[in-house]
Amino acid sequence: MLAMQAASAVNSYTSASTTTSNSDNHHHRQYPLLVPAPPSPPPPALSRYESQKRRDWNTFGQYLKNHRPPLTLSRCSGAHILEFLRYLDQFGKTKVHTSCCPFFGHPQPPAPCPCPLRQAWGSLDALIGRLRAAFEENGGHPETNPFGTRAVRLYLREVRESQAKARGIAYEKKKRKKSGMPSVKKNQPMPLLDHSAS
Repeated sequence: MLAMQAASAVNSYTSASTTTSNSDNHHHRQYPLLVPAPPSPPPPALSRYESQKRRDWNTFGQYLKNHRPPLTLSRCSGAHILEFLRYLDQFGKTKVHTSCCPFFGHPQPPAPCPCPLRQAWGSLDALIGRLRAAFEENGGHPETNPFGTRAVRLYLREVRESQAKARGIAYEKKKRKKSGMPSVKKNQPMPLLDHSAS
């Protein structure tokens, strides 16, 4: 009898553990493990132009913060942009000869002189182009863009002309290269190819 009770206890334990493991498995099947989504790819690297534009915009923002009295972008005018461009001259690396310098008008002076270093016209022109685009990308309206004012355009033209005279460099518009195809004037007959030699 004792053996029967032991066998019965083993059977009930076995069926209970089977039921428990089945219910555990059933429980796991109801809630499968969630697989985490693969990490999103990093944003594409900015182009050289976009990186420079961002740096220029941040520099201009810092200039506005340090301005005395403090200046907000919405109150910024063409006059403030000219002030910013003149401020940048202190970091320039282009020698601009004064009219009283003996090397005025010489593209490659033979000796050093005390003339000031300035921002090159090409650098300023490119900077204004990037800031003009950044202003509009950051919510500014083209009609109120201080980087596109007439005063700024005139200043850039003046800098270009004065630096050209001082350094003896003529800035000319680049002419388009003509294609290798011969041009045909209107109402002119095309020359016929002579096939008699072949």
